[in-house]
Parts: sequence; structure tokens; C-alpha cells
Amino acid sequence: MTRTDETPPPSATPPVAARTLFPALVGATEVYLDSAATTQKPLPVIETIQRYHSNGTANVGRGTYPWATGLTARIARIRERTAAFIGAEHPDEVVFTAGATAALNAVALSWGLTALADGDEILYNASDHASNVYPWQHLRGLLARFGRHIHPIPYRTTAAGEADTDDILAKITPRTRLITTGHLHHVFGGLSTLEELRGRIDPAILLCFDCSQSGGHLPVDVTALGADFAIFAAHKMFGAPGTGILYCHRRVHDRLVPFLPGGNSGIATGPGGLRPGPMPALLEGGTPDIPGILALGSALEVLESFGMDVIAAHNRALTLRLIDGLRPIRGLEFLPGPAHAACGVGYGIVSFTLDGISATDAGFVLSELGFLVRTGAHCVPADTDGAGSVRVSTHIYNTPDEIDRFVACVRTIAEEVT
Repeated sequence: MTRTDETPPPSATPPVAARTLFPALVGATEVYLDSAATTQKPLPVIETIQRYHSNGTANVGRGTYPWATGLTARIARIRERTAAFIGAEHPDEVVFTAGATAALNAVALSWGLTALADGDEILYNASDHASNVYPWQHLRGLLARFGRHIHPIPYRTTAAGEADTDDILAKITPRTRLITTGHLHHVFGGLSTLEELRGRIDPAILLCFDCSQSGGHLPVDVTALGADFAIFAAHKMFGAPGTGILYCHRRVHDRLVPFLPGGNSGIATGPGGLRPGPMPALLEGGTPDIPGILALGSALEVLESFGMDVIAAHNRALTLRLIDGLRPIRGLEFLPGPAHAACGVGYGIVSFTLDGISATDAGFVLSELGFLVRTGAHCVPADTDGAGSVRVSTHIYNTPDEIDRFVACVRTIAEEVT
């Protein structure tokens, strides 16, 4: 299958005109401010999915006829492109999954089930997304049934919405095996690189980054992060729902066991049972989400056509504009995040509460006035730290005028309820 069979990359588009690539936004009267939940889909992604279903649908890694072999070659190229996009050194470090939740559970079950011994510890952020909390609690329950007792230990978050590295350092023990964190917090908008831990912790401790919010919103380099595992959600980076990326550094490959043993998975049978085969097939059993992976390839082309530095700068400018506009409003309180940072930082996510009205009611009023935001607990499993707040999240298709109109709307609501 030649290059002409694939969706051509879009030409570079100025941020203000970016929305013309997104059919749902063309002519829309609503202002979409919920890109942390899912991004709008650009036309090349939509066309790629439609083309797969209408022109030569086939499976991959199985048939020897051109439709199948062509798709297999395309998936291989997308894996290489994905590796380059996230900063992985080798394509076999990229695993395609059924989403970020599936990717995090793959780490817990493919690595944790066999690598963790009785008394081992995992450090995690209790206010992270449930997908980066529940798998470790689930793993604890599974291992306890077989007499192994591991200890997930929570660490704090700073006022800036970042992982508290001082608290992490204080909680590391000789039994610490993994530190996991949200690279960009899905409610607070704080960026955690764990850079302060470099050279200060045992290099045998593995690092896991949930990049669901940072992927597609700012440049991410898993090698620079020192990640052993990193997780991405395609639907938050212009791709289709139900597709994810799991990065596994080569140094952990020999510690992994099959996650989905079955057809076309990287395993073999032997006298003692299943024998692990090569990555990434080891974690990719069954038929993959072919249209989703193809769409991911088109999504990466769109992101690269804008430039990740351009997207990050655009979101930063909108974030600071939003914070500056909301700060004077009486009764408005920011959750941890960029509004509490010592310098001007912003990554496209701001959450707040408003006196005199619940977040749910505020979200309803805002939607009636044409502003689409997220309200509630935002998949935070803790009883606090984000429950009952309004979250605003932006992307390249949002404009300064939309931010100004949103601020004016919140100001009006505040005046009515206080």
C-alpha cells in the first residue's frame, strides 16, 4: 500500500484558523472547553476511519493478500511514527492498547503480578485519575489472594498541582519498586516530570507516567522523562476513542508476561506452559483496533502539522488569560494548579469552585449559555481534591475571544449568586 492510499498530512494551519479542520466546530455556536475529557476530531482522522471501513477492510498480521499485507505495513509505520512522536528510542517499545485504562492495567498485570514480592511498595498520587489509582489497588487485592501483600502508598500534591517530590523522597524505602504519577494532572493542570528525583533515588525503582493529558497537548519525550512506562490516550490527542499507547522501556521487557494471550500474541507453548515472546506482540494479543490505530497515525500528522511547541504555547497563553480573567471574581476559588504557581505556567487545564452555586449547577448554566465544560469529581477517586469543581480545558482550536466571553459569563453568574 503506497503513501497515496493514506490520508495526506494537512498543511500548517495558524491556531486561529485551526478549527476549520474540525467539522464539529465549523459553524457551531457552542464553545467547547472540555478537551481534557476528549478532543474534537479533525477531518483527516474522520476520513481515515471511514476509508478503512469502506475501502478494503482486512485484518493485520495474518493474511498474505495485498489488502492485509498493506495494512500490516501501515501499522508498522505508524508504530515507528508513534515512537518518534513520544521520544521512544525503539519501535518495539510502543504497544497499542484499547486505551489508557487498558495500558495502565497492562503495567499492573503484565509487570506487577510477577515482579512484585511480599512487602514491596508502589508510590502513587491518590488524587490522580482513577485509571492510575485503581489498577494498583486491584493488583494489591489479587496478590493478597495468593499470600503476597504489597503496599500502594499515596503521596501528596503541591499547591501548584504537581507531585510533591519532597513527600515522595520521604516515603521511598528499600522496598519501593515503582513510582507512578500523572505527567499533566487532569484536574489541577500541574506538570510533574519527577526531575527532582534524578540521581537521588535507586535507579532500580521504575517510573511510570500517565501522559493521557500531556500527549497531544505539549511536547512529550519519554526518554528525557526517564520513563520505564508511559501511557497515552489517543482520544485526547485528536484520535479515536478506545485506542491507547503503552510505552515500555527495553530494560523492563524481560520482566513482562503476556497481558492478553491468544491469537497473534507474542507467546509460545512449552512443557512448563506459555513462554513469553518478543515485544510488542507480547502485550498485543488478538485483533487490534485497526481503524483506531490508523486514525492515530492521521492524528499524529495533524498534531505535527501544527507543531507541538505551537500547541503548547497556545494553550499556555489561553490558560494565563483565563486565570487572569477569573482571579478578580468574588467567590471564585482556584483548585491547586497554575493559578497558585510561583511563575506564569499553564498547560490548558484550570479548575475552580464558585460560592453560592454547586459545580453541577454552574455547569448546567454555562451549557445553557453555550459553554461546554466538565463538572464534578473528574474521575478522582479521593473524597476531596477535585470533587465538585468546574474544569476548563483548551486546545489549539480555542481562541482568546472564547476565553474572554467565558470569563464574562462566569462573572455574571457570580454576581447573581453572591
